[in-house]
Amino acid sequence: MNKKDKSVVDEIDENIVEKDSNEDNKSEDSSASESNETPSYEELFDKHEELEKQLLRSNADLDNALKRTLNEVEKAHKYGVEKLLSELLPIIDNLESALTNLSKDATKEDQEGIELTLKSFESTLDKFGMVPIYPDNEQFNPEKHEAVSMEKDKSKKDGFVGNIFQRGWELHSRVLRPARVTVIKN
Repeated sequence: MNKKDKSVVDEIDENIVEKDSNEDNKSEDSSASESNETPSYEELFDKHEELEKQLLRSNADLDNALKRTLNEVEKAHKYGVEKLLSELLPIIDNLESALTNLSKDATKEDQEGIELTLKSFESTLDKFGMVPIYPDNEQFNPEKHEAVSMEKDKSKKDGFVGNIFQRGWELHSRVLRPARVTVIKN
């Protein structure tokens, strides 16, 4: 049987089903009209209140869905570049490492070039809402800092950050990478 024949058979089947349901509805209508049951005022009032409550719930559900959607779209705009920016962080780390480990044979122009490249990267990250976490003289915060080791330092209080191995980064107050630090314990 080809597609055309199938569609004709399906159409005939639908017509038969519609006729049967129409005949069933007619028999129900005739029995309802014979009994002449009309709902009372109280039943209609209750039904009206129930429908009003359903309408209010549906409107509230729709409002909540709209708010959730707007919130998700806002987060997508805010954090959509998170993966790209986190992939750029090792480049910044490498530039910082290059500055600190610059050989004595390097020229002043080489140092200035690396510094300008680093500043350019940092300003670009700043445009997207990235903020560095550089916890100098701060108390250790496990949400923003990652403890690498403990150290003694009489000039600092217990629980404060000692050396900073790698600065961390935040994107719109969300920590992308915690700062890697030592913690003071005297």
